[in-house]
Amino acid sequence: MPQSVDRALDVLDAVAASADPVPAKTLARRLGCGLSTVYELLGTLTARGHLVRTPAGYALGYRVPALHHAFQRQMQVSDEVQELLVRMRKTVGTDTYFSAYRDGDIAVLAGTATAHPATGGFSVGHDAVPHATAHGKVLLAALPRAARLRRLTATGMPAVTPRTITSPELLDVQLRRVRREGVAVEIEECAAGVACVAVPVPGALRAVSAALPVEEFRRHGRRVTEALRHVAAEAAKLA
Repeated sequence: MPQSVDRALDVLDAVAASADPVPAKTLARRLGCGLSTVYELLGTLTARGHLVRTPAGYALGYRVPALHHAFQRQMQVSDEVQELLVRMRKTVGTDTYFSAYRDGDIAVLAGTATAHPATGGFSVGHDAVPHATAHGKVLLAALPRAARLRRLTATGMPAVTPRTITSPELLDVQLRRVRREGVAVEIEECAAGVACVAVPVPGALRAVSAALPVEEFRRHGRRVTEALRHVAAEAAKLA
């Protein structure tokens, strides 16, 4: 049973990772499973609404958005918060995100990313490299030092780019400044050519952030930061 669950989730992940519907034979080849096993898993996932079968192959089903909405509800991400992010994107023109610390993990809960190569395009989900992201630094800075060190020890501090800070001591110095100034900035630490800025949401272990090309950040970083502070203040009222 555990192996079947693992394989079913592997199938779901493989379909989700593809831009187009995926044929059963392709899934079997990618996952190293027998075709009959894949068909059995696809049948179950399709019956539950997690996948749909199309002439070109299998795609995500209509149950998936419901799961996402349930996730946002549990994480207390209201429609109003999403509207704040959309409004900022329209006003300032940057990909904007809402993140939180929960039970030892840092995750992006909502965003307006277009997945454009120029801005990196964070996706909603677990942030495995918070030491390299602006929203991660804001949330790490808000934690007690012992909790922060436990988090970084558990995940490590891998270099995502040549500019990623991988020294706990150097990061600790930076996080103290982030906590003091109420803003975190990272330039090409998470993605080449991309800068991110984040501010905390008052009264909660949450943050709002924006990602934009480095040259645009150098020209408009102050305006983007002020816009984020406004979004954070509005988001705090909705918590």
